[in-house]
Amino acid sequence: MILKFLRKYKYSYLLGMAVLLAVDYLGLFIPEYTGDITDGLIAGMGMPDVLRIVGKILLVGAGMALGRFGWRYFIFGAARKIEYELRGEMFSHLTGLSMRYYNENKTGDLMAHFTNDLGAIRMSLGPAVISTFDAVVMTIMVIAKMIFHVNLGLTLLACIPMVLILFGGVRYGKVAERRFSEKQQAFSDMTDQVQESISGIRVIKAFVQETMERESFAKANQNNKDKNLRVVKLQAVVMPLLDVIIGISSVITLLYGGKLVLQGKVTAGQFVAFSSYVTMLVWPMIAVGDSITSFSQGFASMKRVEAIFREQPDIFDRPEANKQIKRLSGQISIRNLTFSYLRPEEQNNNQDQAVPALSELNLQIQKGETLAILGRTGSGKTTFANLLVRMYDAGDGMIQIDGHSMREIPLCVLRESIAYVPQDNFLFSDTLQTNIAFGVRKLADVPEEVFEEGAASSKIFMSHKERLEEYLERDFFQAKNRMDEAYNDLEPVMEASKKACIHDNIMDFPKQYSTMVGERGVTISGGQKQRSSIARALMKDAPILILDDSLSAVDTDTEEKILASLKKDREGKTTILIAHRISTIQNADHILVLENGRMAEYGTNEELLAAGGIYAKLYEKQQLEKQLETA
Repeated sequence: MILKFLRKYKYSYLLGMAVLLAVDYLGLFIPEYTGDITDGLIAGMGMPDVLRIVGKILLVGAGMALGRFGWRYFIFGAARKIEYELRGEMFSHLTGLSMRYYNENKTGDLMAHFTNDLGAIRMSLGPAVISTFDAVVMTIMVIAKMIFHVNLGLTLLACIPMVLILFGGVRYGKVAERRFSEKQQAFSDMTDQVQESISGIRVIKAFVQETMERESFAKANQNNKDKNLRVVKLQAVVMPLLDVIIGISSVITLLYGGKLVLQGKVTAGQFVAFSSYVTMLVWPMIAVGDSITSFSQGFASMKRVEAIFREQPDIFDRPEANKQIKRLSGQISIRNLTFSYLRPEEQNNNQDQAVPALSELNLQIQKGETLAILGRTGSGKTTFANLLVRMYDAGDGMIQIDGHSMREIPLCVLRESIAYVPQDNFLFSDTLQTNIAFGVRKLADVPEEVFEEGAASSKIFMSHKERLEEYLERDFFQAKNRMDEAYNDLEPVMEASKKACIHDNIMDFPKQYSTMVGERGVTISGGQKQRSSIARALMKDAPILILDDSLSAVDTDTEEKILASLKKDREGKTTILIAHRISTIQNADHILVLENGRMAEYGTNEELLAAGGIYAKLYEKQQLEKQLETA
């Protein structure tokens, strides 16, 4: 995965390394010039000559300063761009994955990939690359200068400790990678704990579980601290050992080098230069440890990120998808629909648990009809809705729309033709206007195909990726504003809100349609959230509308108004109502009663009442409850 980015920015890395090589080469002259000044002063060199050498040192220093800016620009810049593109591709890939993936993975863990893991990868592609290249090049050039400019024997003796660093570094890298992986996982667990606690704060307070949550977080926090300390302790052992090895080299230089000076085998200036060269070797020695740490952490993070990219969506446009299908009218045919949430391989291994969510379901929904679905909790109502929207895949031919098998219909066409209000009425942390108009917003002049599920990993996405990046590179908020401007007409929003009976409530808010709702819509009531979600669905004006228990939080008077509005607005369009209240569904063209995933009853309100089955008993029960409430 990372090789793709390295190939893309190979010239930036090559230029950066070339500049770094030039900087390292220039750095070799400073100790030499310093030694020349020492020998010259001892020999009685005049001040003009000393100043000339000092001028050389200043020129070399200026060149090194300019070069250091250059390699930082090329290599650090490339590392930042890789992090940016990798984050973008990972987000695009995640949006293309199917619901099954999100059912099996936690949000906190995914957030950790976007923060810690990508940061570690960037460090391994930026500072670690610099450190490694600089350490290797600097070591080779400095050792060569020490041999040819000073003394071979002294050089070999001073470099013996470097062998210890080489072999110790290999062992250190393996241990560091393992400990860093554990550290990243601990951070993911802690992030997930925080995310869930904040999202569920109302439940925590309602059940007075603050103390228990604090204790639970304390355990996750302690585990994160312990795993971080394991990494720090390893570094705390290795880094002082490096200092010891460096100190040994310095002692050898002083003792043996001083002896050579006394014997006249090297000059005082050469000894001063050699001492500076040994000091220059300190950085490569330290860089070895830092590079191994960074590469180990980056490699561990890359494996975690690559695990995401290896995931493939279960739901995507298959080869049999007919691109000629542009719009659906709403005729639905269900044939022997049987579905289980377990994968085929899981069903084989867990046959006792492989109870289908839906079994042998057969029915026809004509264009313009209203189908109501009733059943106990867990009877398969929401599963049926999810299969129609193709959040999960049913067997081939089990669901047909307008005579086309579900897999023949392109995903973008299918979902553009269905307005869906799920049980979990999710609202974004944005204005009510933006939330209601959410389903019709698109980036200006970006083709619709870009927004297909799964398009992130397809040629379609890549062909338009540059146009998307243009928005983001200009300004993220400007891009968001452009997206909002693609649908900024308030009139249709208000019209949809009136149909959903939420308009009057919105107008009572101080900022009306500009009112910001909190995360997941927590700042408004459950009924207002439901009706806002209904308005969002109605604004799509789709040929198929699915309401999954979307009127449970509204009173009966409001329910009647919404149903009357739906009957008028949805004339000639297919509507599927999922509910628990008989009052919600009794005027539907057909009513389906599910029991344990199977069709228990099917017919009109009158037919089912006359049959005296589940529906009739439930009707009588709710009528009795209504009478008791009014008594």
